[in-house]
Amino acid sequence: MASSKPLAVIVLFLLVALLMVVDAQPAPKIDCPSACQARWAKNWKNKICNKDCNICCDKCNCVPSGTSQATRNECPCYANLKNSKNGKLKCP
Repeated sequence: MASSKPLAVIVLFLLVALLMVVDAQPAPKIDCPSACQARWAKNWKNKICNKDCNICCDKCNCVPSGTSQATRNECPCYANLKNSKNGKLKCP
């Protein structure tokens, strides 16, 4: 019985280490051109918005599903990127 306690500690340690490694894997890269095209297809400025969207998507690996303020929270990185020149939101 005395040897089962150290074994349990080792098993627990290995399990925690495994979970940390699995959790640290990066999310798969999304298809930015398709995601941005879907987001901006009906916008009258779709070329410039699509270009900015692709830049933001490359940095954040996500694109909000819609164009309203309500959907910006789906991708906080995208929603909070700022233009370095004027401090305004970069991503449309």
